Amino acid sequence: MAHLGNLNPIQILNHQAEEEKAENARLSSFVGAIAIGDLLKSTLGPKGMDKILLCETSRDSKVEVTNDGATILKAIGIDNPAAKVLVDISKTQDDEVGDGTTSVAVLASQLLQEAEKLVGMKIHPQTIISGWRRSVNASRAALEDFSQDRSNNEAQFKKDVMNIARTTLGSKILAQHKEFFAQLAVDAVMRLKGKCNLDAIHIIKKLGGSMLDSYLEAGFLLDKKPGLNQPKRVEKAQILIANTPMDSDKIKVFGSRMKCESIARVAELEEAEKLKMKRKVDSILAHKCNVFINRQLIYNYPEQLFADAGIMAIEHADFEGIERLALVTGGEIVSTFTSPETVKLGTCDLIEEVMIGEDKLLRFSGVPLGEACTIVLRVKEKKICYGGGSAEMLMAEAVDKLALTTPGKESLAIEAFARALRQLPTIIADNAGLDSAQLVSELRAAHATGKKSFGINIVDAKIDDMEKLGITEAFVVKRQVLLSASEAAEMILRVDNIIKAAPRKRVPDRSH
Repeated sequence: MAHLGNLNPIQILNHQAEEEKAENARLSSFVGAIAIGDLLKSTLGPKGMDKILLCETSRDSKVEVTNDGATILKAIGIDNPAAKVLVDISKTQDDEVGDGTTSVAVLASQLLQEAEKLVGMKIHPQTIISGWRRSVNASRAALEDFSQDRSNNEAQFKKDVMNIARTTLGSKILAQHKEFFAQLAVDAVMRLKGKCNLDAIHIIKKLGGSMLDSYLEAGFLLDKKPGLNQPKRVEKAQILIANTPMDSDKIKVFGSRMKCESIARVAELEEAEKLKMKRKVDSILAHKCNVFINRQLIYNYPEQLFADAGIMAIEHADFEGIERLALVTGGEIVSTFTSPETVKLGTCDLIEEVMIGEDKLLRFSGVPLGEACTIVLRVKEKKICYGGGSAEMLMAEAVDKLALTTPGKESLAIEAFARALRQLPTIIADNAGLDSAQLVSELRAAHATGKKSFGINIVDAKIDDMEKLGITEAFVVKRQVLLSASEAAEMILRVDNIIKAAPRKRVPDRSH
């Protein structure tokens, strides 16, 4: 019987597949994720630096200047799997709460930097993860205890939401106009009366004028015009919204040809086509609508028929536009017209043409739901907390207290979690060119003496009361940053094997 030690190792992967194991896999994960954090951390905070994104194609090149974390991560090409995890977590943060995309990637990166040191000290990843989970619970509890819900006082709540909008816009390109756009965003969101369906807020972008010419339009704007000789103004509109081809439902065969014996036969074919179109228009008119909006083209002959009937007909409305229009007018998008009694028409008080800059648009006033505006602020949770690094210092202090009462190696992981949290106010101060070591140590002392709302005043280069300054952030953003960053870092820390599948072979086409 042959000795098993003499057998060659069994190859289970394709010879072109790549595999990294144990320490090499973990190191590769750490390096990729930390690199993403280093890329983004200089953009954190109101004094963060901008990045130029240059996208070159075969036709042209596009330059974009931004310091928004989600925008940067969407634009860059990434090959490292762990770095892709941070990109995904940043996208999730953007989808869930609309802010904190840079913070979540930077915090996850700082956690992994701390984990790299702990792994180097021969502390097992599962021990680190156990400590981190306890740290997250302590951080979340401290954040929830200190957050406030002042929504019962309408004036105070609107003031809090304005402060959140200012704080959010303070780190964006619009920062110099943050008061104007914060007011615009808050007015738009307040019109929703507590509903979180942001699709009801329509965004129109028009060239010309300055940014301060933007405004909130109390209605729905559609960037289209009515057909020739059709009404330009309709009161008490009954709107049929459709996605249907008007050139009948004929079969389209690519490259097909028809031979006719005479010009008279061609005329007969054209007449048959027109008859089909007329039947479709008649079935649409049977719905008793006075406005018809179609996703597809309407063509000249049906347009003329709608004009004769006194109907406003709008063609080629983009699909996102008619979906939102259906939402705000309460109608349904239909494609067949055989049962008028079952179709729900959209309604509004008035449709009229308005001028924005040099362009004419249609305004739908008095719609059952929703308004149109230029920017959107996401506010789902009514609780608020304070910015300027105060929330991170508050959580770090709670985690430090947990570390003092935790025996064993887990306490090292808990201390590391607190250090990672304190890196966020440190980076904010560094990006403003301030002495971060001095300010963060002062901030730590202030929190230890009960000044829980203290953070870094970037303008005056000192620690200050964020409540007094109105530096307010949405509680849900901070909570999501904490949870998402720790989950992403934990996911990457668990990795002990990276397998890259073999590339798919291209089979040459021998059919020619």
